[in-house]
Amino acid sequence: MTIQVYCDPCTVNSRKVLAGLQQMKADYNYNYINYFTGQHKSEEYKKINPHATVPAATDGDLVITESNAILAYAADVSGAESLYPKDLKQRALVNKWLLWEACQWFPSCYIYLVEYVVKPLLQSEPDQKVIDGESEHMNTLCGLLNDQLGKTKWLTGDNVTIADFAVASPMHLHEASRLPLEKYPNLKRWMIEGMEQFDSWKNTQGAVNKALLPNGKPNGQSNEQPKSTQPDATQQ
Repeated sequence: MTIQVYCDPCTVNSRKVLAGLQQMKADYNYNYINYFTGQHKSEEYKKINPHATVPAATDGDLVITESNAILAYAADVSGAESLYPKDLKQRALVNKWLLWEACQWFPSCYIYLVEYVVKPLLQSEPDQKVIDGESEHMNTLCGLLNDQLGKTKWLTGDNVTIADFAVASPMHLHEASRLPLEKYPNLKRWMIEGMEQFDSWKNTQGAVNKALLPNGKPNGQSNEQPKSTQPDATQQ
């Protein structure tokens, strides 16, 4: 059965799911939910996801409302074992990074995204006190990633997994968000020479740039929204 995915492709967790699904060649159907107009808070959408967040996914009567859970389920359904290994020890490593991303990495990256990207988009100034208050934590997290990526090509070993897509997604505007990658060469290499080279990543970057950086083209990507993620006019 085709997985139904409900999301706005410019948001971190929606983009994470779309890139991951493309990478695993999953059978899915994309349903556009306009985050900026508040469509995710509509009564119609809350029938699918009472949490009123994006993304969400359904497969028959199954509803999944967390991005990393969507990736894990889709990988199993699609038979994408290299992206989500069935070996219990390897899977535990992937799960570790999925949980770390949700609990530690995303919240820290999100502060930089809001201050340096979202606020200027809304013609507001970044709050330097907020940025300074998060700086030590951000650098600690970057250091952890840099150390790991000095030992392995990808987060869990020699093969890219859904953990890499999860951790990369909060960084998807790393230049505009002013994440301190220059201080962490292994992390920078993994992101720029690794993640950003996948077609699935390139295909899902345009929607992010178009929505959040109307006057810029960060990370060497086009601002054009890929056809596969163009909003359907009937869904707006």
